[in-house]
Amino acid sequence: MRDLEFPLFKTKIENSPKFDLTDVKDRQKYFDLKAGEEIKKLREYLKENTFIVYLLGKKNSGKGTYAKMFKEVVDKDRVEHFSIGDMIRDVDRELQDENKKKELITFLEKNYRGFIPLKDIIDSLENRSTSKLLPSELILVLAKREIAKKERKAIFIDGFPRELDQVSYSLFFRDLIEYRQDPDVFVLIDVPEAVIDERIKHRVICPLCQTSRNLKLLPTREVEYEQKEKKFHLICDNSECKGARMVQKEGDESGIEPIKERLKTDEKLIKQAFSLYGIPKVLLRNSVPKDKAKEFVDDYEITPEYSYERDEKKKKVKVIEKPWQILDDDGVPCYSLMPPSVVVSLIKQLTEVLDLT
Repeated sequence: MRDLEFPLFKTKIENSPKFDLTDVKDRQKYFDLKAGEEIKKLREYLKENTFIVYLLGKKNSGKGTYAKMFKEVVDKDRVEHFSIGDMIRDVDRELQDENKKKELITFLEKNYRGFIPLKDIIDSLENRSTSKLLPSELILVLAKREIAKKERKAIFIDGFPRELDQVSYSLFFRDLIEYRQDPDVFVLIDVPEAVIDERIKHRVICPLCQTSRNLKLLPTREVEYEQKEKKFHLICDNSECKGARMVQKEGDESGIEPIKERLKTDEKLIKQAFSLYGIPKVLLRNSVPKDKAKEFVDDYEITPEYSYERDEKKKKVKVIEKPWQILDDDGVPCYSLMPPSVVVSLIKQLTEVLDLT
């Protein structure tokens, strides 16, 4: 990220066995090898304590992926990934049900405090464009309601703060939701925009089960070639699906172009959070410069990219794999990293921040 220094984090271990980081069992062995001691300390800590993490990264930077993987590896029962976006979508659904809508309005009448009249808030919720941001005071009270429904756990908050004026709210968020003694941490994520662009341009979904994959970065087991279109297509391999041809969502072919303003705001947020005093920070990098890769990461930790060739004789599609090379935001040739290696960095840095070393 321009103007900010995100240090390289070394996960390389000499003579490390090769792991398939897309396989759950192999991934667990990988984490045991690379962060086993820190995972034990975090599990012990979570028996009696909790924490709050604010995930700050550009849209599609992997915030939810990293939080969910941390939960999978460290403690499924004591860690919660809490998405503000999911919460708002749940509220949208509540408004479609008259009984739930009444309950929501009753709750807001008792708990909402802000500069915008509650009636206008409800009208805004019912008629809003998904691109229109809701008032920070409303986000806070809705978040408090949702967190109160859950058992007390360590929380990864994804999607707050989202605007510059919300950063100051986040500094006192733990007090507002009555997690007064919990350590709170900003996790700042640096992902080159080229990575985000490619993730969007090549993602596809199953029209039947909505499973998501990526033609370039995360193929399914079966790939078809369409002679008429002269295109390769992924076939859904969800065991609960009928195996439909996966399709691109409308607009994805434009990559990051439609969200450039959002990405600029996200970058300002990260820079503002970086400059704050009084709150610990964990700095995560999604990429490693190509000329430093051998020193800092094992080969299998580098994200592969996939291309395809049609084998006319066998009437099959040949899948070609190689390390995915991109240019970071400063134009430096880099490799993108697989999510588990970023989560190893998260585990180790969070252990230090919580003073568990």
